[in-house]
Amino acid sequence: MAKTLFEEAMMLAQETPLLVSSTDTATLCTAMVEPEAALSDAPVYAPQAAGVLLLLALLSPKEPKEPKDK
Repeated sequence: MAKTLFEEAMMLAQETPLLVSSTDTATLCTAMVEPEAALSDAPVYAPQAAGVLLLLALLSPKEPKEPKDK
């Protein structure tokens, strides 16, 4: 009988012992409890930037044309 991928994953999970030490557990708990930073380096939405980018695109020089053969 063919087993599904889920059934195979469940069998593998049941057969695999977990090797976790108390220091690993303590480190994980500490990481889960730490609050997020109030400020981050994530990009912030700036609606005025869209207008600046559009303006720069319109004012950018056009691609040079290939010279015509004489």
